[in-house]
Amino acid sequence: MENVVLIIHLLLALSLIGVVLMQRSEGGGLGMGGGGGAVTGRAAATALGKVTWVLAIGFICTSIALTVIAAEKSAGSSVLDRVGTDAATTQETGSDAEPTAPAVGSGLLPPSSSDDAPLVPRAD
Repeated sequence: MENVVLIIHLLLALSLIGVVLMQRSEGGGLGMGGGGGAVTGRAAATALGKVTWVLAIGFICTSIALTVIAAEKSAGSSVLDRVGTDAATTQETGSDAEPTAPAVGSGLLPPSSSDDAPLVPRAD
Protein backbone atom coordinates (compact mmCIF):
# COMPACT_ATOMS: atom_id res chain seq x y z
CA MET A 1 0.00 0.00 0.00
CA GLU A 2 2.81 2.37 0.89
CA ASN A 3 4.51 1.82 -2.46
CA VAL A 4 1.32 2.58 -4.38
CA VAL A 5 0.77 5.84 -2.50
CA LEU A 6 4.44 6.75 -2.94
CA ILE A 7 4.29 6.19 -6.71
CA ILE A 8 1.12 8.27 -6.97
CA HIS A 9 2.81 10.96 -4.87
CA LEU A 10 5.84 11.07 -7.17
CA LEU A 11 3.65 11.21 -10.29
CA LEU A 12 1.64 14.04 -8.78
CA ALA A 13 4.82 15.93 -7.90
CA LEU A 14 6.24 15.61 -11.42
CA SER A 15 2.97 16.57 -13.08
CA LEU A 16 2.54 19.52 -10.72
CA ILE A 17 6.00 20.76 -11.67
CA GLY A 18 5.14 20.39 -15.35
CA VAL A 19 1.80 22.20 -15.07
CA VAL A 20 3.31 25.08 -13.13
CA LEU A 21 6.06 25.48 -15.72
CA MET A 22 3.51 25.48 -18.56
CA GLN A 23 1.50 28.35 -17.09
CA ARG A 24 1.75 31.73 -18.72
CA SER A 25 3.97 34.20 -16.97
CA GLU A 26 2.24 37.48 -16.25
CA GLY A 27 5.38 39.50 -15.60
CA GLY A 28 6.59 40.66 -12.24
CA GLY A 29 7.55 38.20 -9.57
CA LEU A 30 5.29 36.75 -6.90
CA GLY A 31 2.04 37.36 -8.74
CA MET A 32 2.49 41.11 -9.10
CA GLY A 33 1.66 42.38 -12.50
CA GLY A 34 -0.61 41.41 -15.31
CA GLY A 35 -3.19 44.14 -14.85
CA GLY A 36 -6.25 42.58 -16.45
CA GLY A 37 -7.98 45.91 -17.00
CA ALA A 38 -10.02 45.91 -13.81
CA VAL A 39 -8.32 46.47 -10.52
CA THR A 40 -8.87 43.09 -8.88
CA GLY A 41 -6.74 40.90 -6.69
CA ARG A 42 -7.52 37.69 -8.62
CA ALA A 43 -6.83 36.73 -12.17
CA ALA A 44 -9.32 34.78 -14.25
CA ALA A 45 -9.23 31.04 -13.53
CA THR A 46 -7.76 29.18 -16.47
CA ALA A 47 -7.84 25.47 -17.16
CA LEU A 48 -4.18 25.12 -16.16
CA GLY A 49 -4.91 26.99 -12.95
CA LYS A 50 -7.68 24.54 -12.08
CA VAL A 51 -5.49 21.55 -12.92
CA THR A 52 -2.79 23.03 -10.71
CA TRP A 53 -5.20 23.24 -7.79
CA VAL A 54 -6.38 19.66 -8.30
CA LEU A 55 -2.80 18.35 -8.47
CA ALA A 56 -1.80 20.39 -5.41
CA ILE A 57 -4.73 19.01 -3.39
CA GLY A 58 -3.82 15.47 -4.47
CA PHE A 59 -0.18 16.08 -3.55
CA ILE A 60 -1.15 17.27 -0.07
CA CYS A 61 -3.50 14.31 0.43
CA THR A 62 -0.83 11.78 -0.55
CA SER A 63 1.67 13.56 1.71
CA ILE A 64 -0.70 13.18 4.65
CA ALA A 65 -1.39 9.55 3.73
CA LEU A 66 2.33 8.76 3.62
CA THR A 67 2.78 10.41 7.01
CA VAL A 68 -0.04 8.35 8.52
CA ILE A 69 1.34 5.13 7.03
CA ALA A 70 4.82 5.88 8.38
CA ALA A 71 3.40 6.68 11.81
CA GLU A 72 1.47 3.40 11.90
CA LYS A 73 4.57 1.42 10.98
CA SER A 74 6.64 2.93 13.78
CA ALA A 75 3.87 2.99 16.39
CA GLY A 76 5.17 -0.02 18.30
CA SER A 77 8.83 0.91 18.37
CA SER A 78 10.96 3.68 19.72
CA VAL A 79 14.55 4.68 19.19
CA LEU A 80 15.12 4.49 22.93
CA ASP A 81 13.84 0.91 22.97
CA ARG A 82 16.40 -0.08 20.36
CA VAL A 83 19.22 1.68 22.24
CA GLY A 84 18.27 -0.19 25.42
CA THR A 85 18.42 -3.60 23.70
CA ASP A 86 21.82 -2.88 22.17
CA ALA A 87 23.21 -1.93 25.56
CA ALA A 88 21.68 -5.03 27.14
CA THR A 89 23.24 -7.38 24.59
CA THR A 90 26.70 -5.89 25.05
CA GLN A 91 26.40 -6.24 28.83
CA GLU A 92 25.25 -9.86 28.52
CA THR A 93 28.19 -10.84 26.34
CA GLY A 94 30.59 -8.99 28.59
CA SER A 95 32.31 -7.20 25.76
CA ASP A 96 34.44 -4.81 27.74
CA ALA A 97 37.25 -5.39 25.27
CA GLU A 98 37.69 -3.19 22.25
CA PRO A 99 36.17 -4.32 18.94
CA THR A 100 38.52 -6.32 16.75
CA ALA A 101 39.46 -5.45 13.19
CA PRO A 102 38.41 -7.79 10.38
CA ALA A 103 40.90 -10.41 9.25
CA VAL A 104 43.45 -9.45 6.60
CA GLY A 105 42.07 -11.91 4.05
CA SER A 106 38.48 -10.72 4.46
CA GLY A 107 38.63 -8.34 1.51
CA LEU A 108 37.76 -5.24 3.48
CA LEU A 109 41.32 -3.97 3.68
CA PRO A 110 43.50 -2.94 0.75
CA PRO A 111 46.21 -5.41 -0.28
CA SER A 112 49.40 -5.15 1.69
CA SER A 113 52.74 -4.27 0.12
CA SER A 114 53.99 -7.84 0.53
CA ASP A 115 51.36 -9.19 -1.86
CA ASP A 116 52.75 -10.05 -5.27
CA ALA A 117 49.49 -9.45 -7.12
CA PRO A 118 49.59 -6.48 -9.48
CA LEU A 119 47.05 -3.71 -8.99
CA VAL A 120 46.42 -3.40 -12.74
CA PRO A 121 42.94 -4.51 -13.86
CA ARG A 122 42.82 -7.42 -16.22
CA ALA A 123 41.06 -7.28 -19.57
CA ASP A 124 39.07 -10.50 -19.87
